[in-house]
Amino acid sequence: MTWTPTAEDDRRFLSLAIEQAQKSWDEGGVPIGAVLVHDGQVLAAGHNQRVQKDSAILHGETDTIEKAGRLRASVYRESVLYTTLSPCIMCSGTALLYEIPRIVVGENRTFEMAEDLLRERGVVVDVLDDPECVALMERMIAERPEIWSEDIGVETGELGASASDGAAEGGADGEGQGR
Repeated sequence: MTWTPTAEDDRRFLSLAIEQAQKSWDEGGVPIGAVLVHDGQVLAAGHNQRVQKDSAILHGETDTIEKAGRLRASVYRESVLYTTLSPCIMCSGTALLYEIPRIVVGENRTFEMAEDLLRERGVVVDVLDDPECVALMERMIAERPEIWSEDIGVETGELGASASDGAAEGGADGEGQGR
């Protein structure tokens, strides 16, 4: 990467992803947002739109990459993906396909599934443990558990299961779940 983001850059771009997450929440959707940045410039911003567009795959990260459009491989390979929540297997797979070298995660307390996979493949994953991101997801789980469970591929009743079952508030180990 030719551009090396500072901690201030990370906070600024994560704030843009949080704005996207809030937009999704305000639209009745899942409050997850993302921003793709290349050389300090935002290429695209998006948010989870599964509810809004009745989509099975429009998570925050995939919506953002879709909005970025067709880009040269070298652009992806020098970009940073900022996301409010740790990416699921599908979103991680998309980042791996395009060889995005770094993902900045707002929080991974309520959901974490594929960070080890990303790291094993050489992706730098930085978790900021942002209180605003945590609060958005806690509110989501409390107020719209049926939408959250659908988003991660579990039944609503499974949300209260123990972490050892992989389904506590989205599943700490993420076995068999999507986001």
